[in-house]
Amino acid sequence: MPPHLHDRDLLDALEGAATEAFSGEAWRTTWWGREPLRGSSADGRWSPAGAFEVLYTSLEREGSLAEIGYRLSLEPIWPSKARHVTHRLRVATKNTLRLVSFAELAPLGVVPALYPTLDYARTQAIAAAARFLGFDGLLVPSARDPSTNLVLFLDQIDLGDIDVLASEEVDWVAWRRAR
Repeated sequence: MPPHLHDRDLLDALEGAATEAFSGEAWRTTWWGREPLRGSSADGRWSPAGAFEVLYTSLEREGSLAEIGYRLSLEPIWPSKARHVTHRLRVATKNTLRLVSFAELAPLGVVPALYPTLDYARTQAIAAAARFLGFDGLLVPSARDPSTNLVLFLDQIDLGDIDVLASEEVDWVAWRRAR
């Protein structure tokens, strides 16, 4: 479905959903040299390809690493030269849609058994509808870790409400050993 067309039932369901102003820390892992607040418009669980830009973060450091670690694990051989940095951020939002459990996602058409797969159609439709309704982000379950992800719609949030507090290079060898 093109990002400008939305299911009316989905819009109605989201209009009455729980929202919150989030203020706290989040983690973001990026490729070495990539600006930590540079978003993505690539095809992702909560971002339809090319439709709008999002900033994927996790409320837990391990959640942020697990998301990137999963992507690296899809390669036939783990990329030995991959360099990443994990960033600790302070984030403030005003109108974030809270969908942190499958009990909240299932009525919106998300099938829990399919959530860890690369089938993003329903979650992308939810994100597009939430952005259309003016939400500045989503609090959603991680597909790779028992943590919560904070997905920010960059055209709906003031980047001045995000501060990079600390950054450190990821030791993937140690991370893989610990898992």
